[in-house]
Amino acid sequence: MNIKITGSGSYIPEIIVSNLDFSKHHFMNEDGTPFAYSNETVIEKFKGITGIDERRYAEPSVITSDMAYLASDKAIKNAGIDPESLDYIIVAHNFGDIKSGTIQSDALPCLAARVKNKLQIQNPKCVAFDILFGCPGWIEGMLQAYALLKSGMAQKCLVIGAEALSRVVDPHDRDSMIYADGAGATIVEITNENCGILSHESASYTYSEKDYLFYGKSYNNDLDPDVFYIKMHGRKIYEFALSNVPTAMKSCLEKSGIAIEEVKKILIHQANEKMDEAIINRFYKLYNQTPPEGIMPMCINFLGNSSVATIPTLYDLLVNNQLENHEIKKGDILLFASVGAGMNINAFVYRY
Repeated sequence: MNIKITGSGSYIPEIIVSNLDFSKHHFMNEDGTPFAYSNETVIEKFKGITGIDERRYAEPSVITSDMAYLASDKAIKNAGIDPESLDYIIVAHNFGDIKSGTIQSDALPCLAARVKNKLQIQNPKCVAFDILFGCPGWIEGMLQAYALLKSGMAQKCLVIGAEALSRVVDPHDRDSMIYADGAGATIVEITNENCGILSHESASYTYSEKDYLFYGKSYNNDLDPDVFYIKMHGRKIYEFALSNVPTAMKSCLEKSGIAIEEVKKILIHQANEKMDEAIINRFYKLYNQTPPEGIMPMCINFLGNSSVATIPTLYDLLVNNQLENHEIKKGDILLFASVGAGMNINAFVYRY
């Protein structure tokens, strides 16, 4: 018995925000002082580090649970299943529903319950719950679904990653340029085919690492200090990721019994292009190898970092041949990996 992704879907918002759209922002240092260099320099350095040209923001009338529903509807149709047959709906997010122009997060009821309602599922035995696990939330949701399916508690699960980070960013913090909105969803089922999840790895580092990503006040001291925004210690995150993600990926791969030469694609959280490249290089260095060309498909350059939505969206684009110069075939080995707030790390090896 194996656990297989039988359908996928994604929702990519229509509002495109380019780097040039930040040219008139008033960026500040953490202490509230203005930058000593121009926005043009900020944008140039930002592009060189992150690889991001543009990102997508949700339309003002759309909230996170809407995006989660739209991605889910596509995944259900792609899998060809009756939504009433779902046993679990798992939604990974971090900030709940935040209406445009407001600051209050709303997660009562949970987003999974809202998605179930939007899908018009009447079956009370379809259980809906949320996961807050930072950017690795969708992978953790997949691992929870894997456990439920393996245990016999479920036959079909819907796993979603959805986020509207554009509504929790400080416009005076240059890190705000990284973040984006979107949603990705997958249907996961039991199969007798020789495919599916082969191994997994998950860990939480919550001692000195807990506050590498956090909620904090604006860098603009004139704004309300009790209104919080997503903040990060970028250098600490970078160093943590390079120290811990490659070894977690190696451990996961070794559990699967798959040789590194068999890995066709690595689907890593689209956090920062330079960081992701460094993680992949260090992972292959653990095997005294260099990464093969085309091993790491990327969508961050045109979609930005939508947290839990990046990997399921990337997967959906990949399987639907929407990423130039990338394709996967039946039997290919994929390695999924993510790192984010917590600090949390996870991975799984998958035979397509």
